[in-house]
Formats: sequence, C-alpha cells, structure tokens
Amino acid sequence: MGFPNAELSILITDDLEMAALNKKYFKKEGPTNVIAFPMHKDILKAEEITGMQIGDVVISANVAKKESEIENVGLETQLFRLLIHGILHLVGYDHETSEEDALRMDLKSVELLNLVG
Repeated sequence: MGFPNAELSILITDDLEMAALNKKYFKKEGPTNVIAFPMHKDILKAEEITGMQIGDVVISANVAKKESEIENVGLETQLFRLLIHGILHLVGYDHETSEEDALRMDLKSVELLNLVG
C-alpha cells in the first residue's frame, strides 16, 4: 500500500470489551466486528505515514468466529478480512460515504486478502 514503515496496534478482544468500546465511542449497543481508531483526522499521504503510528484496530474474536461460521470461511481468513478492513479505514478508505467509495474499498480489500493468502 506504499506505507512500508507505518505502525499500528492490533487488539483482538471479546464481545464484552468490544461492546463497551462501541458504546463509549459510537453510542451503539452491543459488539461489532471491527473498530478502527485513526491517530490522525486527515487522510494521510504515503510520505507522511513513513515510520508513523497510524492508529489502532480492534477486532472482536467472538464476532469474527460467528461471521466465519456464517460465511463458511476459516477463522484466520475472517480475522485477516477484519484486520484489512480496519487498516483501510486507518489510511482513508470509507465504505459509508458513497457506493463508489464502498466499491473502491471492497476491491482493495480483495486485493490485499489475496496477498496474504
């Protein structure tokens, strides 16, 4: 993605902690699958990210397991999907702004998932 030295933190947690984060930061009840907390409000360019902490990705292991069973994929694959989704949010992708942006994010997600196998 052009950010060879970018840093992020990853937390894989349970539904209880994820629900608490979801309520505290988004005023939503219950757990969600992934939350991304960017360290910067503006969309960053690759040269600005080098060696920089770009944010945190929090994944609910419980939700990931349920989704992997529903989608009939391995848990590892689902965890990679969610991690990629969170990272894309950290670097400026957003699926909620328009259908075009959602498609752009989906295509990048597939591309990255194929890279990790």
